[in-house]
Amino acid sequence: MAPRVSVPTLGSGLLRAVALAIVGVLIIAAVVTFWPSTPQKTMTASFPRTVSVYEGSDVRVLGVKVGQVDTVKPAGTTVSVTMSYDSDVKVPDNVKAVVIAPSVVGDRFIQLTPVYTGGPLLQDGAHLDTSRTAVPLELDQIYQSLSDLAVGLGPQGANKKGALTRLLESTARNFGGQGEQFNETIHNLSRFTSTLDNNKDALFSTAREIDRFVNALEKNDQTVRDFNDSLASASGVLASERHDLAAALHNLGIAMEQVSSFVKQNKAALSRNIHGLVGVTNILVRQRNALDETLNDAPVALANLYHTYNPSAGTLDTRANLGESFSQLSSDPALVLCNLTITIDPQGKLCDQIKKGMAGGAGRTSPGAKRTLGHGVVVIEPVDTTLAGILGRKK
Repeated sequence: MAPRVSVPTLGSGLLRAVALAIVGVLIIAAVVTFWPSTPQKTMTASFPRTVSVYEGSDVRVLGVKVGQVDTVKPAGTTVSVTMSYDSDVKVPDNVKAVVIAPSVVGDRFIQLTPVYTGGPLLQDGAHLDTSRTAVPLELDQIYQSLSDLAVGLGPQGANKKGALTRLLESTARNFGGQGEQFNETIHNLSRFTSTLDNNKDALFSTAREIDRFVNALEKNDQTVRDFNDSLASASGVLASERHDLAAALHNLGIAMEQVSSFVKQNKAALSRNIHGLVGVTNILVRQRNALDETLNDAPVALANLYHTYNPSAGTLDTRANLGESFSQLSSDPALVLCNLTITIDPQGKLCDQIKKGMAGGAGRTSPGAKRTLGHGVVVIEPVDTTLAGILGRKK
């Protein structure tokens, strides 16, 4: 008779726990699947190449992931990469996309730079051309450049006829035993570059001023050319007259020596003459009004003298004009007397006394004087032209 095997049975509590765990997992999966995701923005960038950039590669800003690469598609000679990033991330309108290689081997990511600090934002769906993208230098390109350099310097290149070898040998011979001087040269060059660095502001300012001066010359090119032509003409004239100019300078030197000797020998007389000239100058300054009047009247007096001279008789012929004088004496005797006394009384004080005496003498007024009798009646008194009337005496 076969032995009886007992099979353990699960308790109701255990079954209930398993069922609840399965339901929880399903709920979490549903939440993850149907939970609304953060809105995304997209952009497209054209790269020359996209080595180690795949769908799902990170899109970062300052190393922080903000999105991912959606598609990588060839587009002729470039590669078109579509990226999406969180809509709450502010990307400037002048953004650039750069492929970053954290290590020589490994996945790469795309960095968006610069960081947004203000200004317009990049529009959703924007496209960046190759002028706004950059890729790292590949190791194969470095190897190829080194290989090209080695071939260019090798037997098939610059050293095909041993030119490079001779250059190295000549350089070795020239620098042989010159290590100390070469080291000093490098040290002086270092000091020179340090001096330039410490005075870079002054150096740049000098460069700016030179640029401004050159621009001014450029704007006035014709004027500068004319000046150079004139200077060349003047130089030609001086060159053709250099013998005369040398002789003139030689004679001028001799004359200056003679003048110097003359001044030394006659300095006392020159001093007296200068003092006398100072006195004459002071007199001229004080009498400048009289001198001005003389200069104004002298031409007329000389002309009158010329007209009065009678060369045939050798006499001065004049006209007395006594009739005019008597006529003026009868009409205005005070004016005649003032003209007679003006030479001895330039200030006119005697003339004033004559006018005052003639106006108050014998109850007569000056010629043509007006007298108001009252009620607006004005009488002009006649003038007594006799000698008694002129002197102010009663008849």
